[in-house]
Amino acid sequence: MNATPNLPASEPAAPQPRRRKAWRPEADAEVAALLRRLAATCWLIRGRHDDLIAAVRRNEPALRSAVARLGWVLIVERDLVRLRKSPPPRPREWAAAGPSPAACSWFFLLLAAAESMPPRTALGHLVVQGHAAAAEAGLPTHHDIAERRAILAALHMLDDRGVVECLDGDLDRYLHDDQAPVLLAVHHTRLAYVIANPGTLDPAADPHAWLQQAHREPDASRRMRRALVDDTCVHTALLDDAEAQWLSQRVRGDDGGPLAAAFGLVLERRVEGAAFVVPDEAYRHLNELGPIPFPATGTVAHAALLLLDHAALHGTTDNGPGPGWRGLPEKDVVHALTSFGADNAAGRGGWSAEYVQDPLLLTDKVRGLLTGLHLVQPAPADVSADAADACMWWFAPTTGRWAQESPACPKPARTRTKPAPKPRELPLQQDLFTTADTDRTTEEHPA
Repeated sequence: MNATPNLPASEPAAPQPRRRKAWRPEADAEVAALLRRLAATCWLIRGRHDDLIAAVRRNEPALRSAVARLGWVLIVERDLVRLRKSPPPRPREWAAAGPSPAACSWFFLLLAAAESMPPRTALGHLVVQGHAAAAEAGLPTHHDIAERRAILAALHMLDDRGVVECLDGDLDRYLHDDQAPVLLAVHHTRLAYVIANPGTLDPAADPHAWLQQAHREPDASRRMRRALVDDTCVHTALLDDAEAQWLSQRVRGDDGGPLAAAFGLVLERRVEGAAFVVPDEAYRHLNELGPIPFPATGTVAHAALLLLDHAALHGTTDNGPGPGWRGLPEKDVVHALTSFGADNAAGRGGWSAEYVQDPLLLTDKVRGLLTGLHLVQPAPADVSADAADACMWWFAPTTGRWAQESPACPKPARTRTKPAPKPRELPLQQDLFTTADTDRTTEEHPA
C-alpha cells in the first residue's frame, strides 16, 4: 500500500480549486419554460404530467431559487408538484373571472368531508358528507338544480387538482342522478396543500384577520414581482407609494430584471408602467400564457377589441387616472357595443344573437373581460352627473396597441360579380405602452 508522504509543517497543503459548474443554456431555457408553466398550472399530477414532474426534479434548486423571490413555495413529492402562490395582485377582478361563490363554498365543504373519507369512496357518499359539513357550519342547502351544478363544478375543481380524483364513471352524471356510480380516490396528503396562502394566523381565533392576510401580500416588493409575473402589466397611476417607489428604483436592476430573465421574459418599462413580455418563440398557443388569451375569437372578445379601437379614437383624457388613459361614459360604451352588434349580426361568422339582442349583457361580459386583463379600470364619475354617466370606463395606456378602428366599420354587402374586400388586419404598435421611456424591445405578446 502506497503511503502519502507528510508535508512539512511550513508548507501547508494548497487548497483545491473549486470546480466550476458547467453552464448549459438549454438548462436555463428549460427552467424558464417550467417557471412559466407552473405559474399558469400550479398542480402537476402523476399520470397526467409525468414528463413535467421529471423536469421539475431535474431543475428543483433553480426553480426554488426563482419562486422564493416571489414569496412562493414549491412542493415536490413523488407523485405531485404544487406551487403555492402569494395572494393575487387584484383579488376582486380575479375572483370575478373565477368559479361562482356557490361552487367555491362546495369546494371547501367537500374538502372538509373528504378528510374523513377512506382512500376509495363513492361520489354519493362524499356528497352526503358534504351536506353534513354544510349543516355543521350553519350553511343552508336547497337540493335543487342550481346546487347540483355548484357541487358538480366543485367536484371538477377537486379532480383537476388531483385532490379527489375520478377513478371510474362520469362525474357529469351527478347532475341528474345523486347516486351516480362514480368511484373517487381521495388523496389525503394533498388536502394540506389546497390553501395557497395559509398565513401565520389562526383562522379559528381571528377569521377576519386571517382572511385579510390571505387576501393581500403585505410586502410591496413581492406584490410588484407577482403582478409583473402573473398579471398583464403594472400601471403607475394605480400604485400606492411603496409600490411606485419599487417600480421606480428596482424594476430594472437588482430585482425586476433578473426575475424576468429567470422566467425567460423581457422587461418592458414605460412612463405609464411596466410589463414582463413573452417572446414569440417561447410558446406555441396563446392559452399557454394564461387563462384569458386576448385578442381571441368569439363575440365578446371581438366586441372588446372594437371597443378598444373606439376608445382610442373617441375617449377623453380629462381627469383620467394618469397619462395615456382614455375614458368613456358607460352609456357611450353601451351605445358603441349596440352599434357594433348591428354591424356584425348578420352573415356567416356573425355575432351571437343573445348578445346582439341584449347589449347590457354584452356590456357586462366585455367589462369582465377587459378588467380581468387589466385593460379597463371602471371608476365612478362626477357625483353631479346624470345616472347614465355615473360610471366611467378608463382604458389603460396598453390599449394603444390596438389604436385603429378599421374593423368597427360596417361590412360591405356582397355581390355576385365582385367579391367583398377583405378587412384590413388590425395593426399592432411596437411598444406595449403609448409613451416610450428609455427601454426598447421588439414586438412581442404581453404575458
